[in-house]
Amino acid sequence: MRLLKTATLVIASSTLFPALNGQSQMLVWAPVPVQPNEGIAPNKPVIRLSELRSKHTGQQNWTETVVDDNLFHADYISMAPGAKTPRRFHQDNRAWWIVQDGQIRFTIEGQEPFVASKGFLVQVPHRLVYSMETVGDRPSLRVEVTVANSNTMYPIDETPAPVSGVKYVRARVATVKGSYDNANVTFIDYNQTIAGNAKPKQNQNQFVGDSHGIVNIIRGDPKTQAPARDADKGHLHVTGPEFWFILEGQMEFKIGSVPVFVADQGDIVYAPAKTWHRVRFAGTAMATRLAVVGYANSHVFQPPEELAGQ
Repeated sequence: MRLLKTATLVIASSTLFPALNGQSQMLVWAPVPVQPNEGIAPNKPVIRLSELRSKHTGQQNWTETVVDDNLFHADYISMAPGAKTPRRFHQDNRAWWIVQDGQIRFTIEGQEPFVASKGFLVQVPHRLVYSMETVGDRPSLRVEVTVANSNTMYPIDETPAPVSGVKYVRARVATVKGSYDNANVTFIDYNQTIAGNAKPKQNQNQFVGDSHGIVNIIRGDPKTQAPARDADKGHLHVTGPEFWFILEGQMEFKIGSVPVFVADQGDIVYAPAKTWHRVRFAGTAMATRLAVVGYANSHVFQPPEELAGQ
């Protein structure tokens, strides 16, 4: 069997898991690598925000790529007070942001400008022109996520930001633009959620939901979760990775052969495709993670007997 030269096959089932919201499930053969998938730089099991801050001590403007794979690209970006991006857009896919520090004025086509601070989740659909500006007296810090290869484009009356190896040419594109809906709103101030107010959207457990990217909002109390089981490897995704932003509190991760570790607020955690990963709430306070995957219902779970340790 040719596939066995590079992968073993496991029987996977989600029969015992509520993660698929009661949908029907089936047993399948799922491919996993014979050798653990270690991932490719810059992707790492965990990128600590504290280490990025230390690395860029004294700098107001800096960018660090934290995810770069077949599905997504994500950067941590610090921008000095008064700094502003050109007006820009993405041709085919939406972009989204998590504001970690400072204040950013977002100006998005068709929306009233607003100022986002720590805890804001912001998104813009494809071809809507937008810009960002740091306001206040300290740098802003954000995580910026785009679908892989979603290069930035600019209106004809704007000056493109220079990119090494790239030249910008005059061109024409469709005037049809993306739009917001009940499942994808302009922004969520997650501080309001922590304070007990409902999110302003249809799906309360999701920030972004479309065919090219899913961002789930997962909040819980570590004091009320069931004890961890050694046999529980969590789940994996066959087509692409999963990565997380720790929005609140702490999270415990078990990713492949990596020793179990705890990530703090602001950290980025990454599991390569076809790699088992288990996530639990950690610490003593409420915790929230943003879980980013490429496709809905893409979780592959262990069969019940394996999960039970048989």
